[in-house]
Amino acid sequence: MGVLIIANNSKEVQINEEIRDKEVRLIGSDGSQLGVMSSKDALRLAEEKELDLVKIAPQATPPVCKIMDYGKYVFEQSKREKEARKNQKVVEIKEIRMFSTIDTNDFNTKVNQAIKFLKSGDKLKVSVRFKKRAIAHPHLGEELLEKFKEACSEVGTVEKPGKMEGRALVMFVSPKASK
Repeated sequence: MGVLIIANNSKEVQINEEIRDKEVRLIGSDGSQLGVMSSKDALRLAEEKELDLVKIAPQATPPVCKIMDYGKYVFEQSKREKEARKNQKVVEIKEIRMFSTIDTNDFNTKVNQAIKFLKSGDKLKVSVRFKKRAIAHPHLGEELLEKFKEACSEVGTVEKPGKMEGRALVMFVSPKASK
């Protein structure tokens, strides 16, 4: 039948002539146990059925091989991986920036935006920036972050508390686990 070479990035699988073990435990194409036999006999059986001999459990003693259509197997594996990637939710980190002298209505707008981000499952980076000489009063930023934390407490929890990074006080908030 010849050697079928397909690049499989996830793990190297030995097929057909690549299997050099003396004895292998063989599983038929229908899933039935065919017993322990030499790899030459197993390869001959696979070629008679015009299928490939694939080593599926190399760590077992003796190694387990299965008779299957390797091209179809690789295609189905890639299809499953693609489906798994499609169902994954990518968590983004959204940033909310405020200044230490923010007004009440602006603050409420930022809180509403943050709640919307948290409800959609994104993480938040809340930063309070200090302009010019306002850096001399970091307690104002800490109070603002505390107020922000209380406003978002229903939908989010603080992952990392406020910490100074340059001229900004930064806090990370993650969404609460949905029930």
